[in-house]
Amino acid sequence: MHQSKHTILLVEDNPNDEELTRLAFERNNITNHLVVARDGEEALDYMFGTGTYNGRDVLDIPRVVVLDLKLPKLDGLEVLRRIRADERVKCTPIVILTSSKEDRDIIEAYNRGTNAYVRKPVDFLQFSVAVKQLGLFWLLLNEPPVCKQADKK
Repeated sequence: MHQSKHTILLVEDNPNDEELTRLAFERNNITNHLVVARDGEEALDYMFGTGTYNGRDVLDIPRVVVLDLKLPKLDGLEVLRRIRADERVKCTPIVILTSSKEDRDIIEAYNRGTNAYVRKPVDFLQFSVAVKQLGLFWLLLNEPPVCKQADKK
């Protein structure tokens, strides 16, 4: 199993936040391939090569998953739980990027294994700075572990 050097999985159901994220990546020269899942089920389909992504090479895991909490079908906490429960992808860095300020969401996200919890700034300039910092750390500085090799399921 190998860590993709290029893919970021953005799990975001709000088209405006998706566009802001794309713009912030562009503005900060983050040129990684961005895959967008618009609900929790689609995110898991991408990670596990099922549903719409049936046949995708699941050994090519994203460099980082940027995950919103408030999602249709399956919420972000459930997506996080299922990723952490699967040997093939459990080591994938996951950053919660959400507007939630609920203490219980923060605690539960860390209990389920998130690597970071970032609140979405309201202002685009602040959002752009936050994305730049996330990109610098998670894509350039961080050395992610490689999950142990597991058979495709």
